[in-house]
Amino acid sequence: MNWMVRPGYTPEMLNAGDPAPPISLSNQRGEAVSLDAHRGHRVLVFFYPKADTPGCTQQACGLRDVAGQVGETTIIGISPDKAAAQQRFDSKYSLGFDLLADTEHAVAEAYGVWKEKKNYGRTYMGIERSAFLVDADGTIEQAWYKISPKDTPVKLLAALGG
Repeated sequence: MNWMVRPGYTPEMLNAGDPAPPISLSNQRGEAVSLDAHRGHRVLVFFYPKADTPGCTQQACGLRDVAGQVGETTIIGISPDKAAAQQRFDSKYSLGFDLLADTEHAVAEAYGVWKEKKNYGRTYMGIERSAFLVDADGTIEQAWYKISPKDTPVKLLAALGG
């Protein structure tokens, strides 16, 4: 699925109880990763704007630091970066989870996180930092749009009862 998004378009937001849109992208090692492959386990899917930037590093490292507390929940990060940038990010911070390259931003669009952004008077399309907890059956359990980097691991642990 590859949708065209026009500037100013705001896709519908996902809510708890909605089916999680499919994910099938390459990770930082060039391996195909799909959401369906994780059926039977919870998955945290988090979207971040750009690998190895301050906020994205804080978010990813925060999730790395709580990974031992999330049981069988899988953590997957997605950004529009190419696999090579994802690999450098993973290696630099020893993240230890899949970082998916959504270079065409089709998955970001499906999750409603590809948005019009403004920075220093410039308008452009990009990722709105967000996270989704997908249950074992592939249904959105929690949706956190515009989540802060430091709140991502906190919200995940709270949702898992930890």
